[in-house]
Amino acid sequence: MRTFTQKQEEIERDWYVVDAEGETLGRLASRIAPILKGKHKPIYTPHLDCGDFVIIVNAEKVRVTGRKLDQKLYHRHSGYPGGLKSISLRDQLNKYPERVLQAAIKGMLPKNKLGRRMIKKLKVYAGDVHPHEAQQPKPLEL
Repeated sequence: MRTFTQKQEEIERDWYVVDAEGETLGRLASRIAPILKGKHKPIYTPHLDCGDFVIIVNAEKVRVTGRKLDQKLYHRHSGYPGGLKSISLRDQLNKYPERVLQAAIKGMLPKNKLGRRMIKKLKVYAGDVHPHEAQQPKPLEL
């Protein structure tokens, strides 16, 4: 028997839309990351990006448990000495709600070229409208 190996040009990608309203942040991220990887497909190949596109709407209505809204911090650095900036989850959700889900899902993907290619298939929107109707996304039940 020969082992089947998927080729890059044979990969078919679907589009899914997920409503994040009322969903818990980490649980939602842990269900979307394998879809971006392609692990839900029988033709999953670890060294290829065979995942599907995922559109997340209502990112501003995602919920968190405990005291994470005030205790969880997001850090970024300018590259200069003393250039560390921190922002709490509450402020991040008010200013840039898309970045919260983006960061949670990105942390669950591989930290290499493959992971950077996978995260590009994630589209996150704060409201309930998105510009990808032409792709006819299917609703994804999580």
